[in-house]
Amino acid sequence: MRAVQYRTPGAAPEVVTVPDPEPGPGQILLKVAAAGVCHSDIAVMSLPADHLGFPLPLTLGHEGAGTVAAVGAGVEGVEIGAMMAVYGPWGCGRCRMCTRGAENYCLRAAELGIFPPGLGAPGAMAEYLIIDDARHLVPMGELDPVQNVSLTDAGLTPYHAITLSLPKLVPGSTTVVIGAGGLGHVAIQLLRAMTATRVIALDVSEDRLDLARRVGAHDTVLSDASAAEKIRALTDGEGAQVVLDFVGAPATTATAAAAAGIAADITVVGLGGGTVAVGFGSPPYETTVRSPYWGTRTELIEVLEIARRGEVSVHVETFTLDEAPLAYERLHAGQITGRAVIVPDA
Repeated sequence: MRAVQYRTPGAAPEVVTVPDPEPGPGQILLKVAAAGVCHSDIAVMSLPADHLGFPLPLTLGHEGAGTVAAVGAGVEGVEIGAMMAVYGPWGCGRCRMCTRGAENYCLRAAELGIFPPGLGAPGAMAEYLIIDDARHLVPMGELDPVQNVSLTDAGLTPYHAITLSLPKLVPGSTTVVIGAGGLGHVAIQLLRAMTATRVIALDVSEDRLDLARRVGAHDTVLSDASAAEKIRALTDGEGAQVVLDFVGAPATTATAAAAAGIAADITVVGLGGGTVAVGFGSPPYETTVRSPYWGTRTELIEVLEIARRGEVSVHVETFTLDEAPLAYERLHAGQITGRAVIVPDA
């Protein structure tokens, strides 16, 4: 089969031919219908070889969806031909966090060498994908896999971040969304569907700010050195009750800290290398700073249900497998508005 692999540290991904996988005991074989392209992949491909933590080559793609093509011995309750979304943050299934459904925080994954598909294990940017356990599949039903595959990360990650702050997202509150790209434009829709908060979106791109307005942002602000001051002005000097930073660069985490009000939540999701210094009085009193990771399987089920109700829609640009390296080039250059999706059969 054909697959998109990261093969050499520092090099661009390549489209290669690899052996067709076969499911072993307890495993499921998916015929991939769609695979999302994510900034996390670029972050991984930017790491020095000694920081990777897993061997190369690696088939990319941690957002995946497809039909069940075959099952290994012992697999029950999985129907051949069913369209499934892949729950990506695989864990051991037995530790204290996994038994609570939070495999994204598995306590033993590193010890046992368990990696998410596309982030250590073979990923979804291929014609077929092996799933290690049936619990890592969520039925999609009638949802279009190309339109909705990115919800497995670009929907699940902001949904999890939002749920952490739900008590503060009341009428009269303000939420700042920094970065209106792949995750941010979905976060805006989730905030509008789940809460009564006012949404202020920030980005450096006018195209993305336009997208932010179209998907429900009440206000948009160019993300520059004056952004925090403008947010203060829009909130009568109070600042925001919640700040969700989907970029995470030093400049945006500085904006997040400066835009937060008293007793606010600052949640840094992006992998841009920025930090928020915490000390007495800075950020403002009783501010909580978080750095969550992905979300739970139950939360993915909930995100897909919101999509079924038509309350969230991912802005998608599609590419063939052969065009995947181009998709990464465009993503790295900031030329993707929304989410890039690889369609193997296209």
